[in-house]
Amino acid sequence: MTSPTSPIGGHVLISGGLATGGLKYGAEIGAETIQVFVTNPRGWALPAGKPDEDARMRAAAEELPVFVHANYLVNFGSPSEGTVENSVATVRHTLRRAAAIGARGVVVHTGSAVSQSYDDAMKQVRENLLPLLDEIPEDGPDLLLEPMAGQGRMLCATVQDLGPYLDALDRHPRAGVCLDTCHAFAAGHDLAAENGVRDTLDALVATVGEGRLKFVHANDSKDVCGAAKDRHENIGKGHIGERPFAELMRHPAMAGVPVCIETPGPAEKHREDIETLKRLRDGS
Repeated sequence: MTSPTSPIGGHVLISGGLATGGLKYGAEIGAETIQVFVTNPRGWALPAGKPDEDARMRAAAEELPVFVHANYLVNFGSPSEGTVENSVATVRHTLRRAAAIGARGVVVHTGSAVSQSYDDAMKQVRENLLPLLDEIPEDGPDLLLEPMAGQGRMLCATVQDLGPYLDALDRHPRAGVCLDTCHAFAAGHDLAAENGVRDTLDALVATVGEGRLKFVHANDSKDVCGAAKDRHENIGKGHIGERPFAELMRHPAMAGVPVCIETPGPAEKHREDIETLKRLRDGS
């Protein structure tokens, strides 16, 4: 029996409406899966959806896996009460909006302790994130934890860091993982080394368990391994290189897992990156 194929797509630019712009851009770049924002990625405003656009997205999501990325300000480990309160409101809103458009998952950054201790930050993660996981309805989207590049006092960067993070959430069944290849590389997982991808994904499965990897951000890196810098590059143009992405597609943990680019450039660059990943996936 062959493993299910991973759909490959990208984060889509929205102009003229969530569905109107997002689906159009997805088609333009040849996306088999898409990721969208439903709020300003750098603001706390929580806009309501438009029923007609939501209905179009739900219809598209029956064939095209849709994911939502929560805004970049979310940080449940922050010492700022205001930031934590806004993070709770934003993730709750984003989960509800994701359900309204038929999305499979909401990607959220795992956050930083900033100026407080790791233990205090993780206590906040548990107190504020666990109730949100409990609120997700049976047919709602999973919450996908995305480890960061290791900059500052990040709570989760290596795949092994996901262990205590998930433990703080009681290994909740609605807590999944989104792995970003640039972040993993920046955090010290040398994906460009021989067996680097295999070793990283093996460690991920050993840490979080089988089936918890739900989504992958496929991005090359402008910086060297371990640089702790989150700077994405086009596929095959950075320090990871093209070959590791072919190895990524062949790993058993990747069977059927959607893959999304978040690489620089206009539509033609995004289309090239998606075509490259499709070629590597298909072995051509």
